[in-house]
Amino acid sequence: MRLLGQLFVAALALVLAIPCGAAILALGAMLDPETSAALSRLGLVGLFAGLTDLASGIGPETLLFALAAIARALFVLLVVPPVLVAILGTVLHWRAATWYGAGTGLLTACLPWLARGLSRPVTGSEALALEGRITAVLFLTGAASGLVYWLIAGRHSGVPSGVLSGAPSDRDNGRA
Repeated sequence: MRLLGQLFVAALALVLAIPCGAAILALGAMLDPETSAALSRLGLVGLFAGLTDLASGIGPETLLFALAAIARALFVLLVVPPVLVAILGTVLHWRAATWYGAGTGLLTACLPWLARGLSRPVTGSEALALEGRITAVLFLTGAASGLVYWLIAGRHSGVPSGVLSGAPSDRDNGRA
């Protein structure tokens, strides 16, 4: 029964942590002027390319494939890191806020680099600065979702049953 309770709390924590990460990602993308401008340029280029493709006779399924790719990328950035860090933290009984915050933040920030195989396709100091800003926004996104998870479920993940309720353990009774 205790396992079901822990699973419920962990699932609830993830359900609340993932939208928090999405909100931080949206705020970071909007509030950082250079990131916002870059995403706007990419979005407008993609919109115009999509409208041109639709006008030239390419079917709407191409647009659906593009939307599916965006949804998959958001899933990988917003869902996978908190879930992996939560599973590792629970299995290894790590309850530190730094594990959940920094671990999720680092994993989220590293995912784009890992996805492209650590290659360096961008050149120039302006492109590198923009990449650094996006990496910082992704780190904050992951750190926020990791800390929300920790506040709800991570502080008590893997705690023995008598510790939270105040019940004496065998060690307290002299039976080690």
